[in-house]
Amino acid sequence: MTTTPFPPPATFPKLVATDLDGTLLRSDGTLSLRTKAALAATEKAGIRVALVTGRPPRSVSALLERIGPHVVIAANGATVHSSDGAVVQAFSIPYPAAVRLIRRVRAAIPGVSFAVEFEEAYGHEPAYPDWSFEGEAVELIGPAEEILARVPGRLLLKILAHHPTLPLGDFYELARRAAGPDAETTHSTGLSLVEFSAPGITKASTLVAWSGREGIARHDIAAFGDMPNDLPMLRAVGQSYAMSNGHPDVLAAARFRAPSNDEDGVARVLEGFIDLRAHGSTAGAGVCETREHGPGAP
Repeated sequence: MTTTPFPPPATFPKLVATDLDGTLLRSDGTLSLRTKAALAATEKAGIRVALVTGRPPRSVSALLERIGPHVVIAANGATVHSSDGAVVQAFSIPYPAAVRLIRRVRAAIPGVSFAVEFEEAYGHEPAYPDWSFEGEAVELIGPAEEILARVPGRLLLKILAHHPTLPLGDFYELARRAAGPDAETTHSTGLSLVEFSAPGITKASTLVAWSGREGIARHDIAAFGDMPNDLPMLRAVGQSYAMSNGHPDVLAAARFRAPSNDEDGVARVLEGFIDLRAHGSTAGAGVCETREHGPGAP
């Protein structure tokens, strides 16, 4: 590793895309005042901000109330929300494909249990762990196939799978192979949860498509992340930042390394962007780490 200044003014992003858990938010789930102020100052400086998260659409309103009015890409790219929380685009998993996926994964991995995310609703199987949804009241409980049959008109945005004993790496590989082309498969929590989205839908695919419609090229995006579900996004943009607390694969893929989420790493990088934009100089912008020829370097 070498220590280098933040990117010079010529490479200022037009858009900042940041993951939430483990990236923007601290490990206890809180948002620091420094980070909230940095996000607002970034927008004021003319750099747009998009919150790009695996969290479901039902969480978006509360997130915006806590973080501030920014565009949100939720459920690993399944939905795009305006800064007031309204859904402006959604990419759903077709029900026949979802049923096939669930049956194949269930047959391939005995002991697996499922949860399903709709636009504003959530359902899970009885064996699915309540810590994953923090014990909130859920009306849709039963076998995943039956839940889908009971709510045929709702958009299915994400399927989650849990296994009580398999290590995450083994579980993920088995699930990915079993799902095949019927879903995009990833993981993000470090716990034994695997997530499925519609085929081809990732944080990257939705971010790049949305930003392109807004007139922002992918090389003008700076993205921050910490877990494998962030990898497509980090590989798709001009400036990729791995949090120092990130997964080894993320640390290997990103060009730059930001301080950890508990050190307000995203805010510190954003403050550097704002300072450079205001003064047109690299002086006082702070430092981060980068590989000169590492994987993921543009």
